[in-house]
Amino acid sequence: MDDEQARGFLAEEQGRLVGIKDELDAARAESQAESALEPSSYHQHQADIATDTFDREKDLTLLDSVEGELADVEHALQRLDQGTYGTCEACGKVIPDDRLEALPATRFCLDDQAVAERELRVAAPRELEE
Repeated sequence: MDDEQARGFLAEEQGRLVGIKDELDAARAESQAESALEPSSYHQHQADIATDTFDREKDLTLLDSVEGELADVEHALQRLDQGTYGTCEACGKVIPDDRLEALPATRFCLDDQAVAERELRVAAPRELEE
């Protein structure tokens, strides 16, 4: 994949993610504005408060995920400028074009991505125990 094509894929992904982030930010601002207008949560049913809390937490989690993906795109653009885009950061092998088209900000080849995900699954239960 040439640099221009890679930049196009990354710009498209960046635009998609910025659109999602803007929607989440707008929904969060709207939710905060509605909460400010309500005189008190004392008059709300507990289930409504729980639903509102869940929705806010969900939106914040999604926003955090989108911001992480945007950071990955920025990192990929830096790698493109440095001439290392399309090379696996773990093993140094060339990442196939079809993988880069599907996941433009990917940092790893498929084999090393599988290893990284396995390590995350093993580490996650340990973090919960601490």
